[in-house]
Amino acid sequence: MNLYRLQPMLLAGIISLTLTMFSTAVSASAPQVKSQAPGYYRVSLGDFEITAISDGTMMLPMDTLLINTNPEEVKKALASAYLPTPVETSVNAFLVNTGNKLILMDAGAGTIFGPSLGKLLANIKASGYQPEQIDEVYLTHLHMDHAGGLLDNDTRAFPNAVVRVDKRDSDYWLSKKNMENAPNELKSGFEGAMMVMSPYQKAGKYVPFESGVELSSGIRSVSIPGHSVGHNIFVVESKGEKLVVWGDLVHVEAIQFQSPGVAIKWDADAEQAVMQRRKAFQEAASQAYMAAGAHLPFPGIGHVRLNNQGFEWIPINYSIAVR
Repeated sequence: MNLYRLQPMLLAGIISLTLTMFSTAVSASAPQVKSQAPGYYRVSLGDFEITAISDGTMMLPMDTLLINTNPEEVKKALASAYLPTPVETSVNAFLVNTGNKLILMDAGAGTIFGPSLGKLLANIKASGYQPEQIDEVYLTHLHMDHAGGLLDNDTRAFPNAVVRVDKRDSDYWLSKKNMENAPNELKSGFEGAMMVMSPYQKAGKYVPFESGVELSSGIRSVSIPGHSVGHNIFVVESKGEKLVVWGDLVHVEAIQFQSPGVAIKWDADAEQAVMQRRKAFQEAASQAYMAAGAHLPFPGIGHVRLNNQGFEWIPINYSIAVR
């Protein structure tokens, strides 16, 4: 065998093997992670600490869900915000640590609407708290994307917490008579509300409230019926600073600030819901306080500003520090 001919062949083989091994090592050393950071964000409010908690997201066909508009207008407005339809929509909850109490406002959907939701408990833990530490849960209303997370499988997700919701919403959604008289497409909402509330009722941990009351020092409820019969917002104040937790006052940031007259099919009274939204936007803009929405892009906290056409949403500026 000619050694002079063999040497180049060996050299070529060694180079090829080395390149293959190097390429494999590089690709294997940094695989794509395919997941987000834990879903929580913290901000101070006077002496209080507010933690936004993500329950995940859900895909909603806003072109067919929104009313007082038409599908083409919806698609056009979404496209201008670089959003497709269905829209990936956040489901947010908010923890308020007053120093004396740890209070959860809304509880997410749990696993009722699929695997992209139900992240609330994991994100509460990631944020540094435990579900057992929560003293009270305030629900803006009893729709399942706000109340479904009250259960962890069949048990109370917050075993030491008292759950509170407006008595009108409670009387409506926990009534078997109302369920029997409701259209078939709404019956599951009644069934879900009864299912998640039952363990808290049996444990003596469910206490409805009358609208407009102080629920805890620095926190009061304000009735804004429209989206549901007993929908409430929660006004949180400490040391002259103010945050208003809106619940379902807004579903689509890219459309409803610019066009607050656009409603959603899930509103119990769309005309009333529109009136409440305009009033809330005007107040938030004129008083310059922070607002927080259950379906605004996570973390769902920011300010409202007037512009020439209507209103606009200004998300809170990211800060690494919690003063």
